[in-house]
Amino acid sequence: MTTRETLRQLARYESPNVTFVAPDGSWPIVWERAQGCAVWDPEGCRYLDLTAAFGVAAAGHANPRVVRAGQRQMSGLLHAMGDVHPHALKARLARTLSDLTFGRWSRRAVHGRTLFTNSGFEAVEAALKTARLATGRPGVIAFEGAYHGLGYGALNATHRAHFRQPFTDQLGGFAMFVPWPEGGHGVRADLKRIEAAIENAFATQPIGAILVEPMQARGGIRIPPPEFLRRLRRLADAHGALLVLDEIYTGFGRTGRWFACEHSGVQPDLIALGKALTGGFPLSACVGRANLMEAAWPRSTGEAIHTSTFLGHPVGCAMALAQIAELRTRRLIPRSAALGRHLRRQLGQLPARIGRLHITVRAEGLMAGVALHHPDGSPAGREGLQVVQRLLQRGFLLLPEGPEGEVISLTPPLTITRRDLDRMVRALIETLQEVAA
Repeated sequence: MTTRETLRQLARYESPNVTFVAPDGSWPIVWERAQGCAVWDPEGCRYLDLTAAFGVAAAGHANPRVVRAGQRQMSGLLHAMGDVHPHALKARLARTLSDLTFGRWSRRAVHGRTLFTNSGFEAVEAALKTARLATGRPGVIAFEGAYHGLGYGALNATHRAHFRQPFTDQLGGFAMFVPWPEGGHGVRADLKRIEAAIENAFATQPIGAILVEPMQARGGIRIPPPEFLRRLRRLADAHGALLVLDEIYTGFGRTGRWFACEHSGVQPDLIALGKALTGGFPLSACVGRANLMEAAWPRSTGEAIHTSTFLGHPVGCAMALAQIAELRTRRLIPRSAALGRHLRRQLGQLPARIGRLHITVRAEGLMAGVALHHPDGSPAGREGLQVVQRLLQRGFLLLPEGPEGEVISLTPPLTITRRDLDRMVRALIETLQEVAA
């Protein structure tokens, strides 16, 4: 089908709240196929993908190794039985995730245990259930700007009113929000203010977990100082709570380390993983310290407390193992760090001000954001959206992040070339100048 026909059918048959179609036809494109860092629409137009499809395609779209693993698995065992009759790949992937997380982080003989889920928010909810069982306390401290998914459990800890407001009368209300560090010269005062808010939450509520993204993606590529996670670790330990890290977006090399928490040297109690885990199949995981998982969850006697039909799906497990092998053998994690340094230098060409737009660059590895604000400090969301739409017309796929869409985010596949990054930065500078004018 053509782009026009696809969008016409979606407009008629899909829920009206899903796909936004601009009246002038400038948004969206329809994806026909994707390979590496390139995407094509039905009319044959080629686009450079600077989103990695929400950070999923870390090893590139349709990575041959990952595709072959999925195809082989589909031809032999397309589906298994979740928590009843297992398959070997689920065991292999659970061990691999243990080795990648607690096995790497601990000098002692510590390993992890995994609870497999399907989407990112489900991994977060599995972590929240684990914290409730382990501590006996239902309360959760979350952060302003947080995005942990839209299932009813995770939605309690997702901050943006746009997602929460229609459903507040159905939410449990077990999460308390505290400020996120803004950085800059006032970072010490910020951290003290946040610590005071957390201490107050512990004093007034039965808090079992601190849930945090080490770096916020959808919140606007907000990168806190390394001391932030360290303080959260100390506070969780002091109050007998669990530190739960949502690395759905930042995991598997996005920030130049396997996991973003490694920039701070902080080890969580539980970590939620997804997106780049498989490179394109809906599989996610909650991984926790083995002794914690064993204390929280009773041994199964034949009926699991938390499960799903597609738990540990064999195709997803096969693709995840291939994706992790690809990240390792091609050394895509150090590549992300090196390309991230190059991208930061290139974005450093941006002036602090273009016309009336004030510009701030935030970057760690291949997760970068260009934040736009008006002279009074208010978010320039309209201009941010215009930049993203104009870049789409020039063949570049980017996403707006932040509450108003004021942050132009760059989260390309880790396989992207320096040449393509340079080409994108030149187009970004030119487009910012056009919009500011």
